[in-house]
Amino acid sequence: MSAPETLKAVQDMADQAPVTDVTETFLLWRELLEELKEKVAARFELHRDPSTEELQSFGSADGPRGSLAGFTGPEVDWMIHSWVGDPAGGFVNLHLTVWLGPHIRVPHLGLALLCWPGGWFYIDSVPRTSLVADSDYFDRYYAPAEERWLSVREEYEDLAWFTSRTGFIRGSLSPTAYCYSMPRDEQHVQLVHRLMHEHVDRWLRWVDEAEPVEEEERSTLAELDVNIRRNIVERDPANIMAVRFFGERTTEKLVRALWGGDRVLPRPS
Repeated sequence: MSAPETLKAVQDMADQAPVTDVTETFLLWRELLEELKEKVAARFELHRDPSTEELQSFGSADGPRGSLAGFTGPEVDWMIHSWVGDPAGGFVNLHLTVWLGPHIRVPHLGLALLCWPGGWFYIDSVPRTSLVADSDYFDRYYAPAEERWLSVREEYEDLAWFTSRTGFIRGSLSPTAYCYSMPRDEQHVQLVHRLMHEHVDRWLRWVDEAEPVEEEERSTLAELDVNIRRNIVERDPANIMAVRFFGERTTEKLVRALWGGDRVLPRPS
């Protein structure tokens, strides 16, 4: 039997579902990302970038709204902690992403949660090199996660692999990415809770154990990192939901904030 799959676009999933209040799940998702953010903040020196202060709260109190905070620091190029949506109307999108500085080559951290109104989650280690060309990098950061990744795919029959209708986004996923639609029941919510905590704990160990990148290689790595981040953010087909909620102008500001286009604080060297 083939594994279930979701092929519909985000906006189609939201449009074709009945209006459903997802506030309960949204509060659980927000609490989970706050826990993970605290783990990251305990390890890194972080400073809120002034360019995102006006985005601390936006939208309307009784409709679509959101919050976005961008951080940087000596070891972190750009970290985003955000959510947008309308919980009572059945759609929310939450992010915690950490893009490391060029002093190490550890993959970046990518986490996202969604209600549309069904559940959806994304967990990935964003590579900073070609995994096919650099097999040692694959063996260090991706091969050890394969057994767990396969066991989840085999054990949880109600997880439906999310296949983006945009080839660029499909190409941005690593071989051990989690990208699933799911029921919003306790079993699956708890699964996501475990997987995200496991992933962040493993990622923090990678950071602590990483060897430094040679000084002369860091500028090239930093340029690669920002290009990857900007392309993924700008090409995300889910941006259409922000346009619906907040309009083109605010969405452009949110997208620039996600990749650091308006940042004030300097990037780590």
